[in-house]
Amino acid sequence: MIAAAVAERTAAAPRQGPALAGRADVRPTGRRLGPGRRRRLAWVGPSALLLLWAAASATGLLDPRILSEPWTVVATASELIADGRLQENLAISAQRAGLGLFFGIVVGAVLALLSGLSRAGEALIDGPVQIKRAIPGLALIPLLILWFGIDETMKVLTITLGVFVPIYLQTHAGLRGIDLRYVELAQTVGLSRAGFIRRVVLPGALPGFFLGLRFAVTGAWVSLVVVEQINSTSGIGYMMELARTYGQTNIIVLGLAVYGILGLLSDGIVRFIERKALSWQRTLAG
Repeated sequence: MIAAAVAERTAAAPRQGPALAGRADVRPTGRRLGPGRRRRLAWVGPSALLLLWAAASATGLLDPRILSEPWTVVATASELIADGRLQENLAISAQRAGLGLFFGIVVGAVLALLSGLSRAGEALIDGPVQIKRAIPGLALIPLLILWFGIDETMKVLTITLGVFVPIYLQTHAGLRGIDLRYVELAQTVGLSRAGFIRRVVLPGALPGFFLGLRFAVTGAWVSLVVVEQINSTSGIGYMMELARTYGQTNIIVLGLAVYGILGLLSDGIVRFIERKALSWQRTLAG
């Protein structure tokens, strides 16, 4: 990968002016301005939030009729797991989110490549995508229900519409942000169109793609919450809507906790893959 190789060589062997040639490499040993070495602290924020919730519930500052106590939610989760309802609804929700995320990634990435590598493609694609961006995906649900009914097709399509826009926008921005010097280098060494895409375009677009993927994962779960509360008969959202009817705050909070955990885990997976795929980059993220 040309872009990766150039960046890696530049980071590994920084240039020195003639006046510095032959001098010892003396680097500052004081406090660094960056965030420091990477530490596995992703659990600190959620843990602090959980402790605050438990303390407020234990001291009576938080009315259980407004927000159930953490131990009540844990007991509710144990009951739902014992009778199999939580696993069944969770599997259905994960399937819907996974399908919508897959189709959204494919559509967004393909449209971004077509638009980013061709002026004609940009003229045809970018405008309609920007129009879709200005229209909230949830505003399209009544129309999608008229077209596809209330079955799985409508739900997966709603999630897809919430996913492909951030994938397209960030990937397209990554493509257009590729340094022109890499393009000129590819022309100089005589790369074919396919080689140019494989060695320059795809590595250059990966940072934008992963940023869009993080937004897309969040968008998938947000869209799922909504579609599962519209005439659904299964899923975590359906379970929460049914609990609202009977005033079961503990089940509603459990559903919110499940969505939050799924969102945190999926974002962590994307960030892990991003670090591995972009290991050649030297950034503040480490």
